[in-house]
This record gives sequence, structure tokens and C-alpha cells, in this order.
Amino acid sequence: MHFLDQAKIFIKSGDGGPGAVSFRREKYIEYGGPDGGNGGKGGDVIFEAVAGLNTLIDFRYTQHFKAKRGSPGAGRDRTGAGGPDLVIQVPVGTQILADDEERSLLADLTKAGERIVFLRGGDGGRGNASYKTSTNRAPRQHGPGWPGEEMWVWLRLKLLADAGLVGLPNAGKSTFINAVTNAQAKVGSYAFTTLRPQLGVVSHKGQEFVIADIPGLIEGAAEGAGVGDRFLGHIERCRVLLHLVDANDTDVATSYRIVRDELEAYGADLIDKPVIVALNKIDTLDDELIAALSAELAAASGLPVMALSGASGAGVDAVLDKLLEAIGHPEPGEDEDEEAGGDWSPI
Repeated sequence: MHFLDQAKIFIKSGDGGPGAVSFRREKYIEYGGPDGGNGGKGGDVIFEAVAGLNTLIDFRYTQHFKAKRGSPGAGRDRTGAGGPDLVIQVPVGTQILADDEERSLLADLTKAGERIVFLRGGDGGRGNASYKTSTNRAPRQHGPGWPGEEMWVWLRLKLLADAGLVGLPNAGKSTFINAVTNAQAKVGSYAFTTLRPQLGVVSHKGQEFVIADIPGLIEGAAEGAGVGDRFLGHIERCRVLLHLVDANDTDVATSYRIVRDELEAYGADLIDKPVIVALNKIDTLDDELIAALSAELAAASGLPVMALSGASGAGVDAVLDKLLEAIGHPEPGEDEDEEAGGDWSPI
């Protein structure tokens, strides 16, 4: 499945149905009078967040969405049927943005099953029965129905993950996510093997959490260097970041600062998120060099440094323990204990 995290679409709610012009023609009724019913309401445009979707690729091929109009009114004061609502299903974490220079946020769907009536359908037109007055006994005018609303909007997907992986290209992020999940991310001995975000579910000590791997950042990513910083939006909602630094880099402190500078330039409070700093690929070094590089990285970051190897698995469990602690998942059985707590009642 191809990954697409933004798309521009046109949406239009349904027009209201026209009112009817009708008069009673019944035997033994001398003065029938008007009996034209109102038109039906047009269909609404509704966005719904559904689980199981993680891409907006469907909106690349279908970009126009129009709800049905309401049915016309009929004689005998019959109101036309309302047009069916148009439900557009999007992945959880989708934002709806206005098509303007600011791309202002209009809606944010962050929970599965969340629905929002985005455009309301037009009301139906009045039938001639509703125009009857004491002085206008046989009106022939009717309402054509109110038009629906229409607009162009941008859909932008921000993946929902508990932890996010950041680092320079070839820092070993894909190897790490493959080691702890079933993501099957591409791994290669060249830069930018990851060209799109990857999601994986980690199962560790009876608990699960979602981790996101984004393409590597290089110096100047905020100005568009490399693959730029457009994918950083997918870690905006993460509770913690895991910053991997390649132990084989010439200067691990500089490697750390490059990524931190790009996070700060991007904004969205990424620089303020809790971060776990880890020295990766330690299987290629001896203990003395690992200690020296860890001390150098700790001095640059001001944080304790964990050492690991995604390839060999060394230190991975300790890093997952730290991630669970930072995410704040309850211990197994804790939820049940809380629900069972308090004064018990059979009612």
C-alpha cells in the first residue's frame, strides 16, 4: 500500500429539493386548494475517523465528493425525502485544513469512530401549500430549494504513535523498529532507505505501544534539504522521542545537535518533548570506546545515554523499559484494579 499523508479534495453538500405546486382535485370537494409539499433536505457531508486506515492514498484518485440533493415535494402535502448523507472515511489522526495561505485547522479527528458534520445540506424549498394565506387562496409560487455548501479542503494525516524515532540517516532506526516490531521496514547501507513513515506495535512485558519511524533528518531539513521536515508532523503527538545516534559517526555530539536543531526549527514543541538518547550500533565497538562515546554524547545532550544494538539486540530491552516508563502505560492488571476499587455494590 502506498503511503500518502496529505491530499486536496472538493466537497459539496446536497442541494435542497424544490417544493411542489399542486392543488387538490377530489370528488365532492368543491374548493380543493393548494396541497404542494416541501422539498427534502440535501445530504450532509460527514467525516468519520475509522481504525485500520493509515494512508490517504484513496483521495489521490477520487478528489470530488458530492452529497445527493433532496427529493422534490409532492401533492397531498407530501414532503420530499431527504438526500442521503455522504460519509467520508479517513484514518484516525486526520486533520482537515482550509484551502488558504494559512492552512487554518478546521477539524482534527483523533479517535476511532469520531464523526463530524462538516457541511450541512441545503434545506428543501417550500411547497405552494405553505404560501396559502387568507388573501392568497390559490398560490402558485414555490421554493426551488436552498443550495448546499461547497469548498476545497486539505486533508493532512498525522499518525498516532506513543513513541517516535528520530536521528540522522543510517542511524539504525529501521533496524531498531524491525527488531522490536513486525514493521518490516527497508534496511540498506545507504542514506534515506526510509522514504515514508513506518508504524509498528511493540509488545513488551505484557504491554503494547505504537512506535513511529520517520525518514532521517540532515542539516538544513527545515529548509528542504534531504526529504525535508514534512514527516515530522507524524511525531507531533508522540509522548516521547527516542533519539538514535550512530556510534560509528565521526562526531556523535555533532550528530546529536544537528537533529535537535532541526526539531527546534520545525517548532510544534517537538524540542520540548521528553527524549531518550541512545547510542546505536555498539556491536561494532569495544567496551572502552562505547563508554567514551556515551560520555561525549551525555555531555552534549545533558541526558543519560543508553547503549544498544538493533542488529544484535544488545540493550534493546532496557531501552523498551525506558520507553514504557516515559509513555506511562499502567502495569498489567492496574486498570482492572482501579475499576474494581471503591465501595463495591451489586447495583
